[in-house]
Amino acid sequence: MRRLNLLEETRFERVPVSVFPGMQAASKEVAKRIDILIRQKAAEGKNAVLGLATGATPIMLYDELVRLHKEEGLSFKNVVIFNLDEYFPIEASSAQSYKVFMQKHLFDHVDININNVLIPDGMIRKEDVALFSIGYEAKIIASGGLDLQILGIGRTGHIGFNEPGSAPNSGTRLVSLDELTRSDAARDFGGKANVPLKAITMGIGTILAARKIILMAWSEKKAEIVKKAIEGEISAEIPATYLQLSNSVEFVLDNDAASLLTRYNTPWLVKDCNWDDQLIRKAVIWLAQLLQKPILKLTEDDYNSHGMAQLATAKGPVYDINIQVFNKLQYTITGWPGGKPGADDSKRPERALPVKKSVIIFSPHPDDDVISMGGTFIRLADQNHDVHVAYQTSGNTAVWDDDTLRYMEFAIDFAKSQGHSTHQLEALYEKMWQFFQTKQPNQADLAEIRTIKGLIRKGEATAGARFVGLPEFCIQFMDLPFYDRAKNQKLVSYEDDILQTMELLQAIRPHQVFAAGDFADPHGTHKVCFDIILQALTRLNDTEEWIKDCWLWLYRGAWHEFEIHEIEMAVPLSPDEVMRKRLAIFKHQSQKDIPVFPGDDAREFWVRAEHRTGETARIYNQLGLAEYEAIEAFVRFKF
Repeated sequence: MRRLNLLEETRFERVPVSVFPGMQAASKEVAKRIDILIRQKAAEGKNAVLGLATGATPIMLYDELVRLHKEEGLSFKNVVIFNLDEYFPIEASSAQSYKVFMQKHLFDHVDININNVLIPDGMIRKEDVALFSIGYEAKIIASGGLDLQILGIGRTGHIGFNEPGSAPNSGTRLVSLDELTRSDAARDFGGKANVPLKAITMGIGTILAARKIILMAWSEKKAEIVKKAIEGEISAEIPATYLQLSNSVEFVLDNDAASLLTRYNTPWLVKDCNWDDQLIRKAVIWLAQLLQKPILKLTEDDYNSHGMAQLATAKGPVYDINIQVFNKLQYTITGWPGGKPGADDSKRPERALPVKKSVIIFSPHPDDDVISMGGTFIRLADQNHDVHVAYQTSGNTAVWDDDTLRYMEFAIDFAKSQGHSTHQLEALYEKMWQFFQTKQPNQADLAEIRTIKGLIRKGEATAGARFVGLPEFCIQFMDLPFYDRAKNQKLVSYEDDILQTMELLQAIRPHQVFAAGDFADPHGTHKVCFDIILQALTRLNDTEEWIKDCWLWLYRGAWHEFEIHEIEMAVPLSPDEVMRKRLAIFKHQSQKDIPVFPGDDAREFWVRAEHRTGETARIYNQLGLAEYEAIEAFVRFKF
């Protein structure tokens, strides 16, 4: 019976899928299978032939393989490795080359025979690539074929560098990289302009010939493309869908990457559900959005025709369900993000008391506060709460080099105008100029340059917070050490960051903490900054009485919003408040027009922010709630 239920739950999935609580557990399981394969082949006197991938996804897998080698005696002497791909052109010694990546994360730490490692050559002549590719295929065949191919998946749906349009029978070849793929690689190369336009990659036909294929994917960032690859029709537009042609493929996901699969995202379509309040709310809002109807206009026929008959039967009548969900959604709306004085707060997202709250807004970068929750920031200040903003990192990475020179030129000209000596400033200017002439992509800046870039961001953040209404003594620049340390070290300790955050929390003793809740990229600054805050709060929870009255609210950035059913506090903004928020964002002049790391969205940050909050307001209105200019959304995190 359980087997039948599982088949019913996964009936939309066209390939086998294994889902794990997190990427660490998933990586360990894949490493365990590789361990078994290698030992089994060694016992038979044979080589284990592995196809390996690069990028952020397999790093934890390689860490676990290194541990198995060092602690449990796993030998790689009988292992032959073919790497999936390599940028073209790129020097093998370049920090961004996949040869360096594999050495750093695996080869330098195990006993593999380097002659058994084959990686596409990123520096051969272009006219020799075709012959090289034929030879690469021949070597795979001569080795006995791939026993196991490890894959990640790009947001275009590429596997290896087989971008949209690739053929299912393609072999190793030179390909052009999709613009989204190059955008995703921009940070590694110090800007998209430095990312190679092409790559040499194994073909889809080469991958499909492997005796076992495991595709790994982590985080919400991959959830949308994972759903298309697993549940969608086979299409050249999503190359990963070609894996449905293999009888030996398995997708290994963490919960976040699997979150949009039908069995997790809309489980009522595939099974009977245990209907708690959260799931009811999600299902009803989903139905209203699907049919483009206000919640209170949904009918029993709407429920029955769209997979929600069980809910109607179990919790009906339908109109009562609609009213319940509508009221819950209405209760999230408040113009008083710090709580409304003298009001009944039993159906409000925040407490009425104390009337004046101590508040800390943690901002991972020096502009996340006004971009993500600038309107709420303004409300909290206008309503006379004791608001503090804490900028967790300097943000010095995201300043253009020529802006740095421009500020130095201003400093020199100002010093001259006041009759001061400019010898030291001019010497530093020349040093910086010479450095920029030879600076390599993603090369760390000189300490003096990092300081100047950090001061540029600090001045902008101060102007933004001052515009919102904060006095100088309420603006904190933490400059957490991990931010610069992570640029030069693989293993980074966050202990001093946590202790510094604990010290700030103890000094302010906040009733409210606002923190960035962008977890789509588990290796990004926002996630690291949140983990530091959470660890600090968790430790203080054991010793500090005040923390029992401290609520942690999460906000999101300019790119993505919480799902409507997740929102617990919705702060509506008037047209005037939207304009004030925009002007606060404008104070961050180094981030206007074209920032250093814009991602794959060409719009300016203020435009993205207004579109996101305007869209949230539009959805609330479509569901039957009042019409607002914009809404900033928050979710309470219970630590």
